[in-house]
Amino acid sequence: MKKILFASSAIVAVAFAGQASASEKIKLAVGGYMEQWAGFTDQDVDATGGRYNAFQSDTEVYFRGSTTLDNGIEIGAVIELEGETSGDQVDEQYLFVNGGFGRFELGKNDSAADAMGVTAPAVGPVGVNDGDITNWANVEMIDTVPSSGDQNRATYYTPVFGGFRAGVSFADDSNRNGASSYNDKAGTGDNIVSAGLEYKGDFDGWSLGLSAEGENQDEDNWYGAGVNVGFGNFTVGGSYGNVDPDAGDETDAFDIGVSYAMDAAAVSLTYGYEETGDNEVQAVDLGFAYTLGAGVAWKSSVFWFDEEDTVDNDGYGVVTGIRLDF
Repeated sequence: MKKILFASSAIVAVAFAGQASASEKIKLAVGGYMEQWAGFTDQDVDATGGRYNAFQSDTEVYFRGSTTLDNGIEIGAVIELEGETSGDQVDEQYLFVNGGFGRFELGKNDSAADAMGVTAPAVGPVGVNDGDITNWANVEMIDTVPSSGDQNRATYYTPVFGGFRAGVSFADDSNRNGASSYNDKAGTGDNIVSAGLEYKGDFDGWSLGLSAEGENQDEDNWYGAGVNVGFGNFTVGGSYGNVDPDAGDETDAFDIGVSYAMDAAAVSLTYGYEETGDNEVQAVDLGFAYTLGAGVAWKSSVFWFDEEDTVDNDGYGVVTGIRLDF
């Protein structure tokens, strides 16, 4: 632990070494997004307490800013606020240091494994892989990149070498993810180590994206991999994830999909499957997106799902709405 803290301090010290002051004080710019959806679901088993709402929304406001020191190193901050929440109002907050040595992040943020994971293409508002299907239906969420989420952590990304980039994260499980207030003694104390490797390449008429990622927390482990291939207006891809817990059943999940983009419109078809013990869940999402203007997109999904567990459930749904990016 002392070695990790020393290494982290050394990177920050190098960034500030010999600097009397930055060229100018950091100014935060405002950005974010708003999503407003309307939809319905027809299913065999409603959620406990009744049906899901016909209207769903999600909004976040970002504050981001940086400054470049005299030695060319960039230092900045990111703060993300939830527009509506019953838990943690601040989604992510961290500082970053960029330079020829790579990128260093310190604060509440996703792990390197989560940030670098590649999954099947999907353009609709629901999705089948770590998407919003659980907002509309009483079904288990499929997830091939089941990371520990936003935690107070340190993350390092290498520079890009020939299209390859690696990343590693360390957290001490402060129980910050989803907490309504910070408590530095509330976590389990289990160290969370995450790592990822990605490749991005553009060639003559086609592109390739690859990822391999994993995470360890105490005796619980997960790992995964993904690939996307783009050619012309098409993107084809998929991903696989495995969770091997210390106690309980092992989980296997995968997704596969294809998308087609033409001018302002895009359409995708994605299938996802997950198995944990005797529980099996599968889902299909047909997604559509159309850019109405700068930062304005109309998106829709038609989805189907089937879950076989203690209580079997299957059904379908339709969701449409607008996403604003600002």
